[in-house]
Amino acid sequence: MQPHTTEMNTTTTANEFAAFIGIDWASQQHALCLYDCATGKRENSTLEHLPETIAQWAQGLEQRFGGRKIDLCLEQAKGPLIYALLEYPFFVLYPVNPATAARYRQAFKTSRAKDDPADAQVCLELLLHHREKLTPSLANDGTTRELSRLLEARRSLIDLRTLLTNMLRDALKSYYPQALELAGQDLFAPLGCQFLLKWPSLQELQKARSESVRKFYYAHNCRRMDVIEKRLHSIASMIPLRRDRALIEPALIQVKMLARQLLQLGMALKEYDSRIEHRFTQHQDASIWRSFPGAGPTLAPRLCCAFGSERSRYQSALAIQQYSGIAPVQEKSGKNQHWIHRRWARPHFVHQSFFEYALQSVLHCHWAKAFIQDQLDRGKTYSTAVRALAFKWQRIMFVCWRDRLPYNETTYLHSLKRRSSHLARKLDQELPQAA
Repeated sequence: MQPHTTEMNTTTTANEFAAFIGIDWASQQHALCLYDCATGKRENSTLEHLPETIAQWAQGLEQRFGGRKIDLCLEQAKGPLIYALLEYPFFVLYPVNPATAARYRQAFKTSRAKDDPADAQVCLELLLHHREKLTPSLANDGTTRELSRLLEARRSLIDLRTLLTNMLRDALKSYYPQALELAGQDLFAPLGCQFLLKWPSLQELQKARSESVRKFYYAHNCRRMDVIEKRLHSIASMIPLRRDRALIEPALIQVKMLARQLLQLGMALKEYDSRIEHRFTQHQDASIWRSFPGAGPTLAPRLCCAFGSERSRYQSALAIQQYSGIAPVQEKSGKNQHWIHRRWARPHFVHQSFFEYALQSVLHCHWAKAFIQDQLDRGKTYSTAVRALAFKWQRIMFVCWRDRLPYNETTYLHSLKRRSSHLARKLDQELPQAA
């Protein structure tokens, strides 16, 4: 890797850093632009995306600059390159939104021409001139990082299960719609998948003895006699939607394939759930997140990973509210135009975690339910009311996370009364009615 060196006149006040690097990452080869703080020179080069090459490059920088800190900016918050660079503690990583780099580039190149070396220089320019506006990547502890990866992978499996279930439902509707009732409410459950593997068509089901079908339901914990007998009685009178084997055979193959995939997914999800539970039990903040009403075994770890273990990550509740996309955006134009809307750019899984928790908390927390109703009474839509509740929960969670204290509902309700909150008055009005 032979760097090309050019002179640079830009000065920097960050003398504590040995160098600044901008990277335009790619799947096979990364473009680099390095600024040496001692010489004031820039060096453009490329780096192959191979573990050995990345290790050799990083070790060379460590030797060249004596292990001093190196600021590094790239358009990636997670991924293979980020994970490789996190192995070296002398790198201080500044991930930036690709839209930020693109708009910065367009500000000085109206043609919108794009090439990798120029993009690496844009990342370097952002570091040199706007570093105080960028947020460095702060690594969580190992338990939090593993939990985060497990939870995101689990969510991807849930999305995949939904996709495969919809495909299975559509395939059954084309030739065997009766199975949608006979295989149980959840087609992805072991009962539904095993039923379809055993009797993938109505013709095969009608050949089976009633006692065999009855034993199958019993073996899969479906033991309501009235439901089973109703299904057995209806099977004999059912008529196939179609009899053309040229159309049925391809659908049979697809149904069996999807049923096997869903069974495998179910086993993988159980493994993920077991690992998540085990690692979350070992987390230092587990007691904090379990204390929130309705968090449960899935949402409690998700909330934990959303905040992380590094307390310097968020200096205020507003920081997590803005980062997660729960806090709304206000826009103004001129004197009379002012509007508020939700944030479009946000980490979707983190946003989803807070939104889903707010939904769940309504079922377990009296004041949360009253808050939602109050928002609806004011004319808000339900989704807006839930985001407002999530916004409120985030302020509470931030204090508990910052002070390392579990949530105490009695303490929170006392604070509402002490501040003469509108919500406290509403709760007081509801108590006589409940009595």
